[in-house]
Amino acid sequence: MQDGTLLAAVDLGSNSFRLEIGRYEHGHIEKIEYFKETVRQGAGLDEDKNLTAESMQRGWDCLARFAERLAGFPKAHVRAVATQTLREARNREVFIERGGQILGYPIDIVSGPEEARLIYQGVARLLPQSDERRLVIDIGGRSTEIILGRQFTPSAVASFRVGSVAWSTRYFADGQFTPRAFEAAEVAAKAVLDEALDVYRRDTWDVAYGSSGTVGAVGDLLAAAGVVPEGKITREGLDWLYDQLITARSADRVRMTGLKEDRRAVIGGGISVLRAIFSLLDIKEMLVAQGALRQGALYDLLDREQPHTDLRSSTVRGLMQRFGVDELHAQRVAQIATQLFESAAPAGSERAARKLDWAARLHEIGQRISHSGYQRHGAYILDHTDAAGFALPELHHLSQLVLGHRGKVHKIGLELSDSQFALQLMCLRTAIALCHARREPDTRGFALSFDGERCIVSSREGWSDSYPQSAHLLEEERFCWQKTPWEFVTQLR
Repeated sequence: MQDGTLLAAVDLGSNSFRLEIGRYEHGHIEKIEYFKETVRQGAGLDEDKNLTAESMQRGWDCLARFAERLAGFPKAHVRAVATQTLREARNREVFIERGGQILGYPIDIVSGPEEARLIYQGVARLLPQSDERRLVIDIGGRSTEIILGRQFTPSAVASFRVGSVAWSTRYFADGQFTPRAFEAAEVAAKAVLDEALDVYRRDTWDVAYGSSGTVGAVGDLLAAAGVVPEGKITREGLDWLYDQLITARSADRVRMTGLKEDRRAVIGGGISVLRAIFSLLDIKEMLVAQGALRQGALYDLLDREQPHTDLRSSTVRGLMQRFGVDELHAQRVAQIATQLFESAAPAGSERAARKLDWAARLHEIGQRISHSGYQRHGAYILDHTDAAGFALPELHHLSQLVLGHRGKVHKIGLELSDSQFALQLMCLRTAIALCHARREPDTRGFALSFDGERCIVSSREGWSDSYPQSAHLLEEERFCWQKTPWEFVTQLR
């Protein structure tokens, strides 16, 4: 990437939406602009886990304002990441589809562990280089991420469904602060976070860092009151804050220098979760980190630029090993599928070619479960695995390619309305047919083209006589596409 390139990250959090724009210079990203809007989408989930119309509209209005600033940014230079609220929302596709159109860029819903990985990257990139063992805590609106790591590498990541918005709504719904409410909130938080004790025990880390909204707000309050030095949070400081809230008795009566209005409604829940974490993990002092999810997303854009630095490629290799994939065969299929795709796809389809390569390498992962219908098992694995570097929509895209690589094609459904997906699937199925004998096929003179409505495969003279089984499989492929918007045509000689 060239020095001076502008990059942008959009963080669709449960409490706030954030946009950060940075300039790439000599391997680092310098912050240029930062925008934050309190959307409180996490408080807009109804009893059925659906986002209300009002909360969706607040989010769309914010994204429209972000879109105005992002106009003209190349798609490869913007990453929009959605977290726990949209992971939970049953009607998330409604918000994501419309939100992506308004923003002008796709919105990736990431898993909890992937969110934790990105948070750690953001924190680590803005810390001085050190060999210290780091514990990183990020209390969001509806989830809390806990990470262990050293330098730029996380060694353990976890996400728990406890956060400032969720706990404020549940335990301080009327805005009243009482010792009993705090006790209930802290006990409940410890019950959720209890499993973290085994992995994140005190002897596994040297320094504790806190990231993002709740920790930043608490740090600001303690520093403004002169209770602790700026950038630190201590147990004594949390006890002092607790006393202030109990004395005030309600959120609207809290008068503290440094308390921003967008934090007032969720400060009780945030402090109760933070006190629970300090107690549970035996933290005496926490440093307020400058980095967060959005910085991690920015640096992740750099890694995605090149295949050799793209974490997703190593994740795919790990999945292949875990599920006992025949690596030589998978590599053979991947190489031929991507060659066919690159010859037929329009310019600028490099990212789609990379995704096809991953799907081809993973098309047999379901065989570890059962050979019968293994494409369904493979699709299920990809839809339900925690895969570092991947957003949930990306994993679903791969799962649908794996599901569709054999059998009837029309079962795929909506994805088939996308011409790029259809071409990816045609290339994958063609490559698998050519490699049916699980050895290097003869593709000399073999070609695949796509005119936007139909795929045409053709061969040199005499090819079908030399390879009758391959020719038969490709002729059969015509019938597999009959109930779809696409036509598969063979011109085999």
